[in-house]
Amino acid sequence: QVQLVESGGGLVQAGGSLRLSCAASGSFFSINAMDWYRQASGKQRELGASITNSGSTVYGDSVKGRFTISRDNTKNTVWLQMNSLKPEDTAVYYCRVYTRGSSIQAPLASWGQGIQVTVSS
Repeated sequence: QVQLVESGGGLVQAGGSLRLSCAASGSFFSINAMDWYRQASGKQRELGASITNSGSTVYGDSVKGRFTISRDNTKNTVWLQMNSLKPEDTAVYYCRVYTRGSSIQAPLASWGQGIQVTVSS
């Protein structure tokens, strides 16, 4: 079983910055992709950013150029640095991590509990 602990959310003024972190622990053979999703009130969950275990990244259109995803494979941790925050970035942010139980098993997704980010205007 995989446990994900998210931290770093909170309230910030527009134009400010926050850094989210997500640490994975538990029993797994390896970690594949690590992602940050977000869900604003009344809207569908959308991809913020994704990073593979080799460091390749993908960003959602709404955060490109403002957010940066990074990871430390030795700490099983992924971060999301959020700069130039806008009120429309207000959402619950979720960490998603793909892990494998062994070298022959397919990756399985685990989700964090979510963390609130609120950007005031």
